[in-house]
Amino acid sequence: MKALALLVLFSMQAMGLHAQYEDMVSIEGGAYAPLYGSSAELVGVNGFYIDAEPVTHADFLNFVKEYPEWRKSGVKRLFADERYLQLWENDLEIPETLKNSPVVQVSWFAAKAYCDCQGKRLPTVDEWEYVAMASATQKDAREDSLFTLSILSSYEKPKTYLMEVGLQEQNAWGIHDLHGLVWEWTQDFNSIILTGESRNNGNTDLGLFCASGALGANDLMNYAAFMRYAMRSSLKARYSLTNLGFRCASDLSPDSN
Repeated sequence: MKALALLVLFSMQAMGLHAQYEDMVSIEGGAYAPLYGSSAELVGVNGFYIDAEPVTHADFLNFVKEYPEWRKSGVKRLFADERYLQLWENDLEIPETLKNSPVVQVSWFAAKAYCDCQGKRLPTVDEWEYVAMASATQKDAREDSLFTLSILSSYEKPKTYLMEVGLQEQNAWGIHDLHGLVWEWTQDFNSIILTGESRNNGNTDLGLFCASGALGANDLMNYAAFMRYAMRSSLKARYSLTNLGFRCASDLSPDSN
């Protein structure tokens, strides 16, 4: 009986792990040259999982049903500004046309809480940029000028947050919608505007704002990446913007190596 109980427990744990990583993509670790830094040294990125698609309004609705403190009328203003979920009709009703679109108007606090409750976390800037440099055919397409131009063009399209997730061609990793739908929260979104260790140093490097930020870029031609860094540097954790959503990430499980 004891052996049977252990087998059942192991099976339940395995099912839980499978559910946690369902709809996620396993990313092999590597290195890349970040846009900013004092040198062109490569930054190592450990292997990780990331959601294949952004979190949708329908996904977030299921979350707030279970955690009422994150509902439109219940969230504390300390954790989200007045724009939080403004597109929703009320706490538990969203327009039918938005259900499969990326959830937007959610603060960093809300996005982090959502991922935490799924047993996941937000991706780091390095993780996000590492997978975002992939085109449909290359895992590192940063030297492909047509790829960069296509990203910049997608940033100019109006109201892309109304589009459904998963309809764009996946990149070489098998990930959808990193470009062309919405900006996305990262775990350390504001680390770019800090000098030194972000957890211990509160000094702001004002030179990274506006056009002067390009002076610290390793790749002056990578304007698409510069736009993302500029966007992140302008954010505060309680902001809830109409073109800002998120997806979750997770460390690789011990048996996946």
